[in-house]
Amino acid sequence: MSVSPFRVAADHTGITVSNLERSLEFWQNVLGFEFSHRAHQTSEMASEITGVRGAEIKLAVMKAPSGHKIELLEYLAPPDRKRHVDLRPCDVGSVHVAFTVDKLDAILEKIAASGWKAAGKPQTLKTGPNAGKRVVYVRDPDGTTIEFMELPSSA
Repeated sequence: MSVSPFRVAADHTGITVSNLERSLEFWQNVLGFEFSHRAHQTSEMASEITGVRGAEIKLAVMKAPSGHKIELLEYLAPPDRKRHVDLRPCDVGSVHVAFTVDKLDAILEKIAASGWKAAGKPQTLKTGPNAGKRVVYVRDPDGTTIEFMELPSSA
């Protein structure tokens, strides 16, 4: 195993959304994330950072109780951006973020009431380092996949 000559650490996970306000509602009121801040990026700098010519972005950062940050980005420009791309978890370019939760069934009920839906049915992993965890993917109204993992109960 080689050692990297530089330090790498996770800072946040960015998710492009079609409606920032709807997504904020979900992350705050369904999942209980804490609002951190908003920004509106226009200018050459937004284009240079993203590599998207003419990028204009409204964004908000949410913080999980565990500290991980989710950056929600609604691109207002360019006008030719793709919307409602239906990537499946098996498609190249699909990405997901996983969260551990307690009371998976209760959170799935709350998720369903918010307009998100489970992509499958919760399953208990039988082998490997996550054996005993119940896991399921859910999809938001834009098709973004989030994985929820419930730790085994200590009976």
